[in-house]
Amino acid sequence: MIDSYLTIRTQSSGLYKSKGSKFLSFAHPVKDTEEVKNLIADYKKQYHNARHVCYAYVLGPERDDFRFNDDGEPSGTAGKPILGQINARNLTNVLVVVVRYFGGILLGTGGLVTAYKEAASDALEQAEIIEKTVDSGIRIEFEYPDIEVIMSTIRACEAEIVQQDFQATCTMVLLVPLAYKPSLIDSLEKVSKIEVLF
Repeated sequence: MIDSYLTIRTQSSGLYKSKGSKFLSFAHPVKDTEEVKNLIADYKKQYHNARHVCYAYVLGPERDDFRFNDDGEPSGTAGKPILGQINARNLTNVLVVVVRYFGGILLGTGGLVTAYKEAASDALEQAEIIEKTVDSGIRIEFEYPDIEVIMSTIRACEAEIVQQDFQATCTMVLLVPLAYKPSLIDSLEKVSKIEVLF
């Protein structure tokens, strides 16, 4: 099971020019297909006068949810080279959009493949690549006197508290890296009631 993955920290952009055509490229960190659809719709609106708005994305720690689109360019000349640049860096949860303004001179299929590849590469070169952990959600219930033991266990397992409620019975929702999940559950089971959320 994969417990970490590579993605980009924030949006970045790049540019490639060839024979008068301009290829503006944009890389985005994304969480799901809904976010991807919204970003593509925004680019199509913003660059409505561009000839093509091509893209590729990869989602999920296993990198098994991916798609690419040539947006009217000859098949395989735009989306695939963009996807190739995401894959070359082993990235996921990333969308790369390349907007083409036609310069009046045809580039041919080889020229198009190079242009989309270089534009996508430039945007990704400008991005900061980061490693993220795959996390599991856990809900725990415990008595207040056990809080010190609970807190030191949470710190030791690099878990993040995303929700907490201190009443007669205390509850917390934690995000824990998969690598630490078994030891966190082992330690907490001694003092709390545990429900694995995902």
